[in-house]
Amino acid sequence: MSTNKPDEPLFEDPHAALREIAQNPAAYAHYLADFHRVLLDMAVNLEILQRETRLHCRKTRVEGDKWGQAMMRSLPVERSLTSILKDLKSISSGLEKSAHKRHAHDEKVKKVANERRERAKLKASKSNPSIQAAQENPRREDVQGQNAGYDGPASIYDLGRRESA
Repeated sequence: MSTNKPDEPLFEDPHAALREIAQNPAAYAHYLADFHRVLLDMAVNLEILQRETRLHCRKTRVEGDKWGQAMMRSLPVERSLTSILKDLKSISSGLEKSAHKRHAHDEKVKKVANERRERAKLKASKSNPSIQAAQENPRREDVQGQNAGYDGPASIYDLGRRESA
């Protein structure tokens, strides 16, 4: 028997929260900043671990060791921790870049929308010059209204629109 209420969905979307975060650049940056903080904390702890491991491994000597043999034995361990730290730094810089690129994407979308709006206005004004003339010089109509004796076209673009008697 199901205990679900009729208005509740049977299956909740596990990715709904992440979908909302992906749609909002500020939430996206905040979410990645949380990961970034965790990575920085991990990096600090791993750096301390690396230093302590290095000291311990290089100090561990076996009877009969020659100079530098303890250090040579510790190098693979040191390299692995160094590689992990390098990857962590790369990931954290990638998170920062991703947040910036997400913000830049939103700005670009707004810019494209504005550019298209402007282009549509230009196209409309090119196809109908009287609108452009009215936008450029709104007083022109007032001047024509004062000169009521002249019914001719206002510009060469209006020549095709003259009404014949």
